[in-house]
Amino acid sequence: MDTRDIPNPGQDTKEQIICHKIFSLVRDELYLDFRYLDRALASLPPREMSTLTVQATDGAFLFYSCDQILRIFRTNPVFLNRAVLHSVFHCIFRHLWLRNHRDILLWNLACDITVEYIIDSLEKKSVRRILSGIRTSLYRELDQMQERGEPLTAALLYEKLIPEEKDKITRLHREFYVDDHRFWPKKDTKSPSALQAEKNWEKIGRQTEQEVSLRKGRDSEGSQSLITQIHAAKSRPSYADFLKQFTVLKEELHADYDEFDLGYYSYGLRLYRNLPLIEHPESREALKIAEFVIVIDTSFSTSGSLVKRFLQRTFEILMDRSHFFNDSVVRILQCDDAVRKDSIITCAEDIEPFFRSFELTGGGGTDFRPAFSYVLNLLDKGVLKDLRGLLYFTDGKGIYPSSPPPYKTAFIFTGEDDDRQVPPWAIRIELGGEDLSESPHL
Repeated sequence: MDTRDIPNPGQDTKEQIICHKIFSLVRDELYLDFRYLDRALASLPPREMSTLTVQATDGAFLFYSCDQILRIFRTNPVFLNRAVLHSVFHCIFRHLWLRNHRDILLWNLACDITVEYIIDSLEKKSVRRILSGIRTSLYRELDQMQERGEPLTAALLYEKLIPEEKDKITRLHREFYVDDHRFWPKKDTKSPSALQAEKNWEKIGRQTEQEVSLRKGRDSEGSQSLITQIHAAKSRPSYADFLKQFTVLKEELHADYDEFDLGYYSYGLRLYRNLPLIEHPESREALKIAEFVIVIDTSFSTSGSLVKRFLQRTFEILMDRSHFFNDSVVRILQCDDAVRKDSIITCAEDIEPFFRSFELTGGGGTDFRPAFSYVLNLLDKGVLKDLRGLLYFTDGKGIYPSSPPPYKTAFIFTGEDDDRQVPPWAIRIELGGEDLSESPHL
């Protein structure tokens, strides 16, 4: 259903006028506690829709039914404050536009939990409520997750919800259900209005982040969680797009049917019986990986499950896009303060055996230099002839080489940490849950 088609009567009814006054009061109360949300709160004008049982948004309007708003305002005005802020946060964090291929029910739940956790952490009078046992228990787990350095984002929470049992998911849905997500854009069917709304909220998110940072000393409760969410929602190239930088244009033996004209071919067969007029080209040019090195930091601080997920996602992208030539080579080095293992992948058939026997080798301190020396030695010996680049998956806490290598280099981090610096000659990439989640084709 396209929300542009929802009728908006020229003259409001008495109930609608009252509801608009209620929403104005709600915005005023929220503004007193959250000055940095002034533009955001003004960017969801209310629009009545009598068929709704709870409020909803499409990023352009806040839809409501008069009966519901009047009932809640009389019985629980704080819930109404929270509900409006809940929808606003969905838009600021761009939850409406980030689902992609994810399961819709789990994504909705992950987004609702993320928003409610932040609202409860803000500790402001306009939205304060007594926490239930379910919330207290879950929030304790989320606090521990952040203490381990895992940023709380809807994408990461979605991954953690996947293995949970159905009964627990149902209980969480009942606990955290606040608004209706029916008007959130469907996967791969974003209308022009949805794209415009996404663009508007991306801009509002940047402005909100600046305001939160300026007020961080005065409004410290939950401010870091807000900034983390806005960072996670920022538009940036996907990991799959980033890997394109390491491909090379090369000719390979393959019938190029894009250059083959069936009309001329058939005409030749009709004219000369068994002689086609034009043969199809027997080779084509393609962008694929030629030689590529992935280095895994196997120091004590590295998580084995995260490393495996990173490698699996990397090869999923390469295989899904058919990025291997017949003579492609991907070397996977494991290194802490020395190179501990060198695995070689030359074709798709090598990948499954590699993951079957995969385990981290190392556990010492982090020194990036041995891996670069090892690769340079392979280049000097001619073992590597057309190296396009090197990815170094690490926590970033180690000794970097003093001079740049003769190939493109990227240091890959998970989560965001402004204290992690890389040399000026290297690319810094931060991967989130969206980047490491499985593709829809695999």
